[in-house]
Amino acid sequence: MIDEYGSGEAWQRAKTMEWMMQLTEVVRQGRTVLFEGQTRLSFLAEGAAAAGGVGYAPILADCDDQTRILRLSVNRGQPELADANMMNWAQWLRRDAFDRGCEVLDTSALSLEECAVQVVNRLRGK
Repeated sequence: MIDEYGSGEAWQRAKTMEWMMQLTEVVRQGRTVLFEGQTRLSFLAEGAAAAGGVGYAPILADCDDQTRILRLSVNRGQPELADANMMNWAQWLRRDAFDRGCEVLDTSALSLEECAVQVVNRLRGK
């Protein structure tokens, strides 16, 4: 990533733009697309604009910090990821989502199945 793009952030931007361009063709065929990943909302906006103004509706899948720590430490067995950098990043994403009026799906007290139902309902316009 760094050798080719200069930074992780530049790689994330480039890949988000690339995917948005590819997904635009599918959307223009009238199909619904779920593009899942972690990226900055500004990169999604930039990618949509570069793709000719394709419509998109981001959802931030989030949880409270205690749940995040538990999931990283116990469920994923990666307690080293539950550090201040991760918590600061999550806080930044929340603030950015709020500032942009982005929907936030709080997964703290939901099962994976309940989260999936909410996302599918959103895709179906419910």
